[in-house]
Amino acid sequence: MYYLLHFIVKGLSYIPFRVMYVLSDLMYYLLYYVIRYRRKVVRKNLTESFPDKNPDEIIRIEKRFYHYFMDLILECIKLVSISREEIRKRMVFVNSEEVNAKFRQGKNITAFIGHFGNWEWMTSAGLWFDDNAICVQVYHALVNGDMDRLMKHMRERMGKNVCVEMRKTARFVNNMANEGKPFLMALIADQSPKRRDIKHYVTFLNHDVPVIVGPEKMTKHYDYAPFFVSVHRVKRGYYEMRVSSLHEDATSLPDYELTDLYFRRLEEEIRQQPECYLWTHNRFKYARE
Repeated sequence: MYYLLHFIVKGLSYIPFRVMYVLSDLMYYLLYYVIRYRRKVVRKNLTESFPDKNPDEIIRIEKRFYHYFMDLILECIKLVSISREEIRKRMVFVNSEEVNAKFRQGKNITAFIGHFGNWEWMTSAGLWFDDNAICVQVYHALVNGDMDRLMKHMRERMGKNVCVEMRKTARFVNNMANEGKPFLMALIADQSPKRRDIKHYVTFLNHDVPVIVGPEKMTKHYDYAPFFVSVHRVKRGYYEMRVSSLHEDATSLPDYELTDLYFRRLEEEIRQQPECYLWTHNRFKYARE
């Protein structure tokens, strides 16, 4: 089943970008007007997150989101075959030198990212690093083993990105420390914790929501340099990725302050391009009244 799935996805990935976006336009109408995929969830999330916007503004953002959502799905498929040269043109790391400077100082980095922009194309970040440095992506294994294998293959194709299943993170970090290899560890930090694991709430998009604190704990435990990753969509199929320091010394901060800083930065990004955030998930299901 994996090889059949890989064959189909790779075949689709060879569709030229221009044709792909024509397909995306057609699929948008199907998804939004016919299938109505999670429209109630998206409308609820947008309405509660932007109470200052009137219904017409909410619907405009909603339609732009579904249009972008289709682009995102098809852009992710391109990872199966896109060349290193092509993705460097389309996902430009505008200040990669700041990351390389940290590596040369002997510091590893935790990169706090969110479900914003094309986070899958961020796996190309390692192409902009010094030769001996890599990008590490911590992820939850998918339930479907064939799909999980395919996604791992897509994310590691560039050769400078390594996927590490969350349960194996500590072992991987220790091995890298023994080998003395510098790395940036990308952590999607805007996920919801399980109810039994709730330890901290933040005010995010007009909601008081529980958040995961693992990225902060890892950063402080290993004394990594915490960076926020911003992805700005320049136009269809083209992005600019920028990193900026969340704090110079995370170990000096009180508990959860680093997490709070991250969510403030993420909300700023979302308010600039709200259609580029993943609104289909029930992200506020454990929000406090």
